[in-house]
Amino acid sequence: MAITKALSDPGRVRILLALRRRELCVCQITKLFGLAPSTISKHLSILFQAGLIESRKSERWVYYRLPDGDVSRPVRLAIDWIAISVEKESQILQDKKQLKKILKLNPIELCKQQCKK
Repeated sequence: MAITKALSDPGRVRILLALRRRELCVCQITKLFGLAPSTISKHLSILFQAGLIESRKSERWVYYRLPDGDVSRPVRLAIDWIAISVEKESQILQDKKQLKKILKLNPIELCKQQCKK
């Protein structure tokens, strides 16, 4: 049930797809989607509780990624299904372009800028 709840929101699906090929800092995710940090935090929490993402903390920053290694079959199937189902949609393609630009920015500076807001 947690997986279906997590996948019921388009924003959370977009976050999953952004994490498909790389780990991202919360600041990078926030910049990509242009949402309030509290909204991103809530989305990440739901995805984490469903087992669809993992996190690690490094100093003041938190990074998220898709799960490594031993992942339950439902989680793996859900991630694969999402990737196949929506990866060619225009919003996902726009996210991919925007993410390329964001990845060129210094993540530490990006996080510092967001903390000042």
